[in-house]
Amino acid sequence: MFLDEVKVNVASGRGGDGVVHFRREKYVPRGGPDGGDGGRGGDVIVRVDPKLSSLSPFRRKHHFRAEDGRPGGGSNKTGRDGEACELMVPPGTVVFDAASGAILGDLTAPGQTLRVCRGGRGGRGNARYATSRNQAPRMAERGEPSEERWLRFELRLIADIGIIGVPNAGKSTLLSVLTRARPKIADYPFTTLTPNLGIAELDDKTTFVLADIPGLIEGAHEGTGLGARFLRHIRRTRALIHLIDGLSEDPVADYAQINTELALFDERLSELPQIVAVNKLDLPDVQQRWESIQGAFGAAGVEVRGISAVAHQGVLELAWEAYRALEEAPSPPPEPADLPVYRPEQDFRRFQIVRDPDGTWRVRGKAVERAADMTYWEYDEAVRRFQKTLSKLGVEQALKEAGAKTGDSVRIGDYELEWQD
Repeated sequence: MFLDEVKVNVASGRGGDGVVHFRREKYVPRGGPDGGDGGRGGDVIVRVDPKLSSLSPFRRKHHFRAEDGRPGGGSNKTGRDGEACELMVPPGTVVFDAASGAILGDLTAPGQTLRVCRGGRGGRGNARYATSRNQAPRMAERGEPSEERWLRFELRLIADIGIIGVPNAGKSTLLSVLTRARPKIADYPFTTLTPNLGIAELDDKTTFVLADIPGLIEGAHEGTGLGARFLRHIRRTRALIHLIDGLSEDPVADYAQINTELALFDERLSELPQIVAVNKLDLPDVQQRWESIQGAFGAAGVEVRGISAVAHQGVLELAWEAYRALEEAPSPPPEPADLPVYRPEQDFRRFQIVRDPDGTWRVRGKAVERAADMTYWEYDEAVRRFQKTLSKLGVEQALKEAGAKTGDSVRIGDYELEWQD
């Protein structure tokens, strides 16, 4: 089953802990600290797999986590890095941050990658803290915590030309005639429930990718009918074949309605070159009306041509005209211009102090919470180092100015401390 939008939870690996260790070897007095660093946690990477055509691999699994880094060891041994977690997506996938709706990346090229979560840095072992004044440090650093976020993948098929029109206009039939695609074809509306792709080969050197977009009706840009879910697939096309149902009571009204929906969904779509064709010219009823249909479109300033997809009448000429329009059309923008682009926080040292209803002070901030999470609370030297970090970040002064008193509880991340002035 075709799946073109999915929401997933991803988390990178936590960094491995550094260790406190001292060299102990016979006949080697004062061996000194030799605790190694922890390994780096694995990243979460989104990679384009050209063999995929939909987001179906994410139908049943929505949570992904990279491997944690391994802790360090004695003799200055560094822990093993965690393996990255790779999510394979089809070409044309747009990656969004689900919380903000900002775009993280537009993946179109085979093999293209995007790192969406960075693995935690490995903690430093006590060998890294040895100095001439502190030759036996009893402190180390825990691994940096992982990053976690919700993502939204949105697939926008990569096609050169899109076939649009009202339901049952014959779009799938035209696609099957021009390409080797075999979409579902029937004589009732909304036969096509998913977009279909095919490669049209006009001669040995002339090919283009053709997409059959499910039928559009009034209000499609707001989700009516099959709605905006499939309108997004037209965004990457550079030209359109607008197929008109020759049996329609008012073909010009159908044409105007579809173009209105395109413009309301994305103004750029209304500027794409369109080749307008009236289908089902093999039927006697359509043949009798053909001159009046031509006159109605002519009065509206639209050039129209007649075809019959079933009888293969005028189909090849239509394809060549669409290809010539494609050659003259500009390339689409590399990423959606109407969407906000994700901007990471510039100053991660910023923090906020609030008072909980129970009187506890809570300090929120990326840098201070990370420092608390990476502290070995069982080692006094590590605790003193954390206090220095609070002073450097300005947390101590901010707590004093907020009114914190000796004995008050202060929560930083998952840790609760007692404030000492």
